[in-house]
Amino acid sequence: MNLTNRISIPAIMEVGFDKLANLGFYINKAGFDKIAIFFGSGIKELFGDTVLSSIKNIGNIEITKLYEFESNDISDIVENGFSIPPKTDLIIGIGGGRVVDVAKYISFLNDKPFFSVPTSTSNDGFSSSGSSLVINGKRTSVHAKMPYGIVVDIGVIKKSPVKFFYSGIGDLISKITALNDWKYEEENNKAIVNDFAAMISKKSIDSVLRLDFQSIYEDYFIKEFVDSLTLSGIAMEIAGSSAPASGSEHLISHALDKILSIPQLHGIQVGIATYLMSRVQEYRKERVEYFLKTTGFFNYVKNIEIKFDDFEKAIDIAPTIKPNRYTYLHNKKYNDMAKTILRSDKILKDILI
Repeated sequence: MNLTNRISIPAIMEVGFDKLANLGFYINKAGFDKIAIFFGSGIKELFGDTVLSSIKNIGNIEITKLYEFESNDISDIVENGFSIPPKTDLIIGIGGGRVVDVAKYISFLNDKPFFSVPTSTSNDGFSSSGSSLVINGKRTSVHAKMPYGIVVDIGVIKKSPVKFFYSGIGDLISKITALNDWKYEEENNKAIVNDFAAMISKKSIDSVLRLDFQSIYEDYFIKEFVDSLTLSGIAMEIAGSSAPASGSEHLISHALDKILSIPQLHGIQVGIATYLMSRVQEYRKERVEYFLKTTGFFNYVKNIEIKFDDFEKAIDIAPTIKPNRYTYLHNKKYNDMAKTILRSDKILKDILI
């Protein structure tokens, strides 16, 4: 059997200061000249002049259509998704995770290349081919377009609300338990681990865990943080699935999305579930705990009133989210253990209500 992979990875990867002011240069460098832009809610007001001036200064780039888009409901997306002028050769999403997911999915619908320009980093979605959309009233993951280009302005990221930082931290640390779940699946003859994808995913988290930092707002931390989330997205593309970056901890979060009328940010839910699953798996639990303590994640979470009962329900539902997988939570022994640890662990008692 031939296991050689053909994958799509970003051709443009720019992370640093003043990147929004040079967006037009990166578009031109990539050879595109007719673009549609999706701004998230309020983003055009904040950064529109910078973006549009950078494009105008190039001189040969035409904006075929400009959208300000807030909804990530599939009905709204389909309504607008085929209004892209046919001559458009690039779609750009600028803003938070919601508009990036929308633009990414519309790029997929129209088979157009996509530029991801996140203004916050709440998860690894800005670098992956998946989108989180609202379908039948619930947050749902769907396949979309892998970014052709990723442009991240650190100056912009530093000004984003702190909740997005902690969501991104929760999503990043989850690679530890996700990879161990993938290994567990292989040991139980339920999956085949792609070793290269696993290596990339492991590197994505280890490079940040080894940093010597005093604050999550340090320039060096943010740069490594963004690079690591990007590597996570690429690992999923290599594997052809979310397995290198999403395991039992993500299933808990997806279950919470289904049972809560207003879920927390995805990465916040995932970060708590990662700590729990590191205890269940008995795998790198000290490292997970240390990182979530030193970044301030635990202190942040204890103030947003997440309920034990909701987490317990989510643990029960989690295996049904992806019945084709076989994570630790698909095994009743470990599912029961997760509920026991949930109620007895000192840190979880401190941060949940």
